[in-house]
Amino acid sequence: MSKNKSMSSILVVDDESAFRDALKPILTDEGYAVEVAADGVEAINQLQEKFFDAVLLDVRMPRVDGLEVLAFVRDHYLDTQVIMLTGVDDVRIAVECMKRGAFHYLTKPYSMDELNALLRRALERRQLVIENKVMKTELSRLALSSQLIGQSPAFMRVLEMANKVAPTDSTVLIEGASGTGKELFANFMHRNSDRSEKPFVALNCASIPDTLIESELFGHEKGAFTDAYAMRQGLVEIANGGTLFLDEIGEINSLFQPKLLRFIQTGEFRRVGGNQTLKTDVRIISATNRNLEDEVRAARFREDLLYRLNVITLRLPSLYERREDIPLLVNAIMEKKITPRLRKSIDPEAMEVLTEYDWPGNVRELENVLERAAILADANGIRTKDLALPLHMIPTGSGREGSGKIGSAVSLDEIEKDHIEGVLVRTKWNKNLSAKILDISLKTLYTKIQKYNLTEAP
Repeated sequence: MSKNKSMSSILVVDDESAFRDALKPILTDEGYAVEVAADGVEAINQLQEKFFDAVLLDVRMPRVDGLEVLAFVRDHYLDTQVIMLTGVDDVRIAVECMKRGAFHYLTKPYSMDELNALLRRALERRQLVIENKVMKTELSRLALSSQLIGQSPAFMRVLEMANKVAPTDSTVLIEGASGTGKELFANFMHRNSDRSEKPFVALNCASIPDTLIESELFGHEKGAFTDAYAMRQGLVEIANGGTLFLDEIGEINSLFQPKLLRFIQTGEFRRVGGNQTLKTDVRIISATNRNLEDEVRAARFREDLLYRLNVITLRLPSLYERREDIPLLVNAIMEKKITPRLRKSIDPEAMEVLTEYDWPGNVRELENVLERAAILADANGIRTKDLALPLHMIPTGSGREGSGKIGSAVSLDEIEKDHIEGVLVRTKWNKNLSAKILDISLKTLYTKIQKYNLTEAP
């Protein structure tokens, strides 16, 4: 029995009780979770109460026939695959079913091998539809890859807790500064849970306007608002059976918080503009760089919602709290994120600077600094001068090139040129910021740039 099968739910709809009674145990033995309905009305009622991966649907039934049920499924459950069943071998019926969105058409009598093969193909298609809907989260662009890297005690404590929590369905709140890898930990827990074969869907709550957050999560019906030209499924439906990761949960507005609380408590929701109560099964993992207890005290975040979200709380250490992991992270970034032709060795003095720097942007900032250094450094490797770090935050005695010029037989103009060029490079040629750091006017900075013939590297 495959894991995919054991997690797939099938609705069998047929007005012949003998057919239903015979098919249900066979499909159950194949590893599917099977429900049955005696007619179209009962089928629609069950579809409104529960999500199904596929429907085996008789065409001819009293009251509400199969084509009407098919239309209902296509209007409300875009991912559900429908296989039409009939005792009449009529090409026109087959064509009509396919035109209305059925996955396939099967004429009775048929063999179980034929039905099983068709079901497998239908479920594979459903998975492809879901994968196309679930936009690939920015894991590939976050620090490192999907692996969590570190050996420091602070990092290992959090990883050990995440490993213990992963197999459960408990809600988890991940706290940590930006760039510490909150989404990586959420993905790690998903991949090590019983839901790993189902979708991992991530939403950055800070990136969605307050007016659209409900529609994004719960979906909307056609005509619910001005631009709602068609029904749209929400992320809670797409993530059904899997994990929903809500990043920057502290940004959710107070008007939507009660609806999110109810969904977490019951799994029930309504699409915007709809009156049907739907239900889905998702695990909620959320993350924040805010102190939500402070937000509760300031009456910006509901206390009961916080209690629901943080059954388990993971607090990720900042990079400066686990400096001993920096060499490991540097090597991993160079190996996994930098293209082979740009990979270079790291000068020991440059590695010392990287280790001593406080990294307010955490692993994400480290990744950006290394990527830029790899592009601009010469073939001899990455040296301290290649690191685009703010001058005032570089540790003293870091061995930065040029420091040996102080007190040597070098003109003041040459020292000034090097200093101005260094500030410009490290501010990415932001002239306003550079002028502030140098404590000179913007006009004077332009004069110095012209005097020393300084140019921005391409």
